Amino acid sequence: MSQNNLVWHPSHVRKEQRAKQKKQKPCVLWFTGLSGSGKSTLANKLESRLVELNCHTYLIDGDNIRFGLNNDLGFDEHSRTENIRRIGELAKLFVDSGTILLSTFISPFRADREFARELVENDEFIEVFVDTSLEVCESRDIKGLYEKARDGKIENFTGITSPYERPQNPEIHIVDEDIEKNIELVINYLKDKGYIVVK
Repeated sequence: MSQNNLVWHPSHVRKEQRAKQKKQKPCVLWFTGLSGSGKSTLANKLESRLVELNCHTYLIDGDNIRFGLNNDLGFDEHSRTENIRRIGELAKLFVDSGTILLSTFISPFRADREFARELVENDEFIEVFVDTSLEVCESRDIKGLYEKARDGKIENFTGITSPYERPQNPEIHIVDEDIEKNIELVINYLKDKGYIVVK
């Protein structure tokens, strides 16, 4: 069907109403970093803490999303861009629902991350750069992916045969390996900026 034949169907319930009901300001916490940087570990533990604080959250993970929604995509540059395009559109829907979304994707290209940012309001996208060195990521490589990439068994592997473009001005820059410290860093950011209210 041509998009010329499509008409946006507005909802009677607005994003502001959903957010008010949840007593929070919706946003996307977009975790980016190399494979093995600790994005998923941090996001999982952070979500648990946010739920303890009665926040309404959801977490989408790069590997998990490829089991379903994006199982038709490969890892070439075009597929990676399409992967992030779809995730960006999904993130926009979660924000509209009033939810705090935690999104953990390598998302190696700046242009793709900026595309996702532009889909929501400027203050609804929080880039969290988990800045772990390639050496440390390789030392954590329990799946053996880096070794396979260096042996030529995996093509287009970020950090080895495909580039990772570091964020230039992330809202949150994670450089410490202390998970609890990093959780507090993110929660304090959300509190200070008015996304969550902690009594």
